[in-house]
Amino acid sequence: MTSPEQRLAALGIVLPEATLPAANYLPSVTAGSLLYLSGQLPIKDGRLACVGKLGDDLTIEEGYAAARLCAINLIVQIKAAVGDLARLRRIVRLGGFVNSTQSFTDQPKVINGASDLFVEVFGDAGRHARSAVACPSLPFGAGVEVDAVVEMAENH
Repeated sequence: MTSPEQRLAALGIVLPEATLPAANYLPSVTAGSLLYLSGQLPIKDGRLACVGKLGDDLTIEEGYAAARLCAINLIVQIKAAVGDLARLRRIVRLGGFVNSTQSFTDQPKVINGASDLFVEVFGDAGRHARSAVACPSLPFGAGVEVDAVVEMAENH
């Protein structure tokens, strides 16, 4: 059986350092066995990798890639909060926010970028409940933002 870190390596994903919050909030909060993760933007190498609006200047494929990057950044925050990704019992819920035109209706296809990555990395524990909603704008003009609630096992 492979660990989440081994699956990340097999996918060619190297986790970056956790980023600091952009405002007055925490990147995560633990309540019992649940870890609530603040929304993550598609930031790569310290810069926003996806700016724009789906249905206007961004394609579904670009949005999917951005949501996947948001999921990578959520994994970074999970690891920063608990240390060992093997402690993850389940991705409970994702909230996906898509900067969309009024006529764009493929938000679920965009947020699949995050959902698919969680299943690739965590297997059945990566399957989750989810929302995929349109937004008229997102912080810094980002195309996508994703937040999550995850269940963690006790420290070994």
